[in-house]
Amino acid sequence: MLIDTNYMVSITEANQNFSRVARMADRAGAVVTLKNNAPRYVLLEFSKLEQKLPADSEELSEISRRIMEANSEAYTELSK
Repeated sequence: MLIDTNYMVSITEANQNFSRVARMADRAGAVVTLKNNAPRYVLLEFSKLEQKLPADSEELSEISRRIMEANSEAYTELSK
């Protein structure tokens, strides 16, 4: 994951200036907060979170089935 250092703030700064940090997240999509100079948390716009959530198990089963069908020859060869 590439992190733009312009969108990294300390937890203290985020606590004291949350509205400014939230505006940064609006512009950049996410802001990384640091604790003891190490990335600790991410402030992420909710709509971006929904896009990144894993698929439900039914969708995963369908994706797995399609991958297996598309690569059945390779799986057969590997199983020998």
